[in-house]
Order: sequence, then structure tokens, then C-alpha cells
Amino acid sequence: MPGRPAAVIETVGAGELLGWSWPVPHWHLGARATSPVHAYEYDAAAVRELCGKDAELDHALLTYVAGVIAGRLRSARVRLLGLDAPHGAGEVP
Repeated sequence: MPGRPAAVIETVGAGELLGWSWPVPHWHLGARATSPVHAYEYDAAAVRELCGKDAELDHALLTYVAGVIAGRLRSARVRLLGLDAPHGAGEVP
């Protein structure tokens, strides 16, 4: 939001998946590193092409990415509902 600091939605660590825009080409999120990063970037079109040729690879990648997305959505929901706060801190009067 203009004029407001960026909201921290998720923090990822070493070995964790940062982005998953390759299966959803128009999905864009930003990220900011707070320490030095070593990352791998893959050509999304090439990954989709490989998955189109190899159903086992396609299934394995999508299953993995869907699991990561589900976990992150669950974590975001818990934070938004205040369920990870001390008892009563997230309740709406």
C-alpha cells in the first residue's frame, strides 16, 4: 500500500521454496533478502515444457509446490486470525 511499509507475510529460510510462479505465469509476489542469499532460478517456460513431456515430473513438482502453498496459506490464516497470539490477544470485541 502506498505510504505504508511493506507487510511481512512469510519468512523463508535456507533450502525453502521462495517462488512458485512457474505453474501460474501471472502470479507475482515480491521478496526482500535480509542477509546474503544463494538462490536458484529456473526458466518457467522450460519447466512447464518439461512437465508437459514428463507426467511423473509434473506430478512430483505440483504435489511438492501445492504442499508448500497449503502450508503457507495455513500459516497466514493462523497469523491473520491471531491464533498464534497470547490467549485473547486476537479477539475482536
